[in-house]
Amino acid sequence: MKNKPILIVAGEPNSIFFELFFKVIKKKIKSPIILIASKKLLLNQAKILKTKINFNITNEFEIIKKKNSLKKINLIDIDFKQGSGFTKISSKSNDYISNCFDTAIKLIKNNVSDKLINGPISKKHFLKNKYNGITEYLADKTNIKKFAMIIYNKHLSVCPLTTHIPIKYVSKKINNIEIINKVKLIDIFWKKEFSKQVRIGVTGLNPHCESIDSFNEDQNIILPTIKKLKKLKYNIEGPLAADTIFLKNNRKKFDLIIGMYHDQVLTPIKTLFEYDAINITLGLPFIRVSPDHGPNESMLGKNKSNYLSLLNSIKFLDF
Repeated sequence: MKNKPILIVAGEPNSIFFELFFKVIKKKIKSPIILIASKKLLLNQAKILKTKINFNITNEFEIIKKKNSLKKINLIDIDFKQGSGFTKISSKSNDYISNCFDTAIKLIKNNVSDKLINGPISKKHFLKNKYNGITEYLADKTNIKKFAMIIYNKHLSVCPLTTHIPIKYVSKKINNIEIINKVKLIDIFWKKEFSKQVRIGVTGLNPHCESIDSFNEDQNIILPTIKKLKKLKYNIEGPLAADTIFLKNNRKKFDLIIGMYHDQVLTPIKTLFEYDAINITLGLPFIRVSPDHGPNESMLGKNKSNYLSLLNSIKFLDF
């Protein structure tokens, strides 16, 4: 079906999501939208932000029944009791967020759509150290073992081999299987979405890919794995020094750079493109995209937040 609906889980109630959503829906969007959120919360925040929104109130059973004839914005109301439009982020919203995701996954299983966007989530309160991030949370809910998180921009993308873990644990998580699995998922994604073989650069773990320690991960794990992948005809180079791989003449050689840990590649990509990037999870039985930013409590109710990442998320799935 052309222009399948885009499922949108609003995420953390006390975030800038609705502000961004109100701005983005004024743009031209071809696909129907199924927003999974609290009607009361949406209307309360719309009043604070002095905006209006038109939507069709519905439920998951009606959506499944009419999945081929949906139009514009459809709201599935998920119960959430909060007295005011905004308050401090806490664990009180955990059941609400979980119910929103469960509803989205149920719709996906009923072939309503295979396109999912989630708004910002507070990892500290919602995940409670059980999962490293929403990538891992959704992988577990769909029984997926091989997955990858990429931060995508059409000029350059990145993928951290390890995600939201303390630096002291990173070296213990680096192994040839993880590198190979990530590369395979990325290569499949690029061929499917962009009809080309992806050019991948891989950073080393240690400064300048050197180590004063007796065991050097760059020489003993990363280099042999890249040699193996090159023999398998993947377009890949590395390990390359992380402090120079993002220089202009170096980064233009690649479509995507794999780093060994979160900030090694997310810091430069956000410096280069700021809000002009989106978070995509590879390997799931659906396409999951999210804006590349958090709830941003300091900006609640101010109506000054940048909506570009959410707009790009919707544009990526608007087909």
